[in-house]
Amino acid sequence: MQNRMNKKLLSPFAGVMIFVLVAVAGFAYVKWVPYYAKAFIAQSHHAIGDSILSGKAASAPPVSLSAAVDYAMAYGKAIWQALVLGLVLGSGIKVLLPAQWISAVLGRLGFRSVALGSLFAIPCMMCTCCAAPVAVGMRQSRASVGSVVSWWMSNPVLNPATLVFMGFVLGWGWALFRVVLGIAMVLGVTHLAERYGGQHEAVSLEQRVTPEAEVPKDNLLIRWGREFVTLAIRLVPEYLVLVLLLGAARVWLFPVLGAHDGIFWIVAMALAGTLFVIPTAGEVPIVQAMFALGMGAGPAGALIMTLPAASLPSLAMLGRVFSMRTRLVIAAGVALSGIVAGLIAMIVFNS
Repeated sequence: MQNRMNKKLLSPFAGVMIFVLVAVAGFAYVKWVPYYAKAFIAQSHHAIGDSILSGKAASAPPVSLSAAVDYAMAYGKAIWQALVLGLVLGSGIKVLLPAQWISAVLGRLGFRSVALGSLFAIPCMMCTCCAAPVAVGMRQSRASVGSVVSWWMSNPVLNPATLVFMGFVLGWGWALFRVVLGIAMVLGVTHLAERYGGQHEAVSLEQRVTPEAEVPKDNLLIRWGREFVTLAIRLVPEYLVLVLLLGAARVWLFPVLGAHDGIFWIVAMALAGTLFVIPTAGEVPIVQAMFALGMGAGPAGALIMTLPAASLPSLAMLGRVFSMRTRLVIAAGVALSGIVAGLIAMIVFNS
């Protein structure tokens, strides 16, 4: 009897330890070590590579199948390891971490869960697409709408590595701009998602959470592998299709702005940045290349805020746990935040 009680007590802790070890090793290999080395490149060269939109060319290629495939290949090469890690951790949350623990820490509506979600996100440094499988696992394990949205958005928006790259490449004024408005964006969009989607999602979530009594009792690795495959099959195909479509249409979304500035281009870039998909820190070389072509501070500010914060593929991936209304609220909040940021940038950096 005592041995059975010990096993029950040790099992959740063992699962948590396995999850933490996998997460630490994965982030160290995929994020921390490469970004540490990249920071020195940014410091010495004041650049971290070519714009993923156009490479060394002045503009993106015309719409074609080749443009779609080329972008998908370049993007996939940049993010595939992080995406695999996201799928591993997203499936691992459901298998290794007790849902009641996640609910106790991140399950309440309000500032506490939002703040904890953001704090947990900062060391992860993932793009929204790679973070989406983890967000799905969190939500299916009873994390609140606010904590999931704040974790998902804080990963790219408050990424400390990106802020360092931005400081060395674009200037520390832009890095400070990103920090201040990034915090405001995360809090604002999270509040909108909780207010306009929270009650609806709380009802639908109960249909997605597997009761503890019904959890399969087979081998841990088998269950983890099954969850991984299920999550990948549900999320990756539509994700790839949307990446191909956006890659083909990038010349329409991001025309050569030249010396353009003003409200029209701020709104256009805020909308394009909300829809388009980039790898982590991809906004830094994109804005650097556009600055070289004469783009104004207003559209740059809109892109700096919206490009990393959301994308059409990542919002589609969240369709497994968030309603269409909630995702539209998130997208609208990101776009509006980008417009406000562009207006502020036009005033601050053009003065």
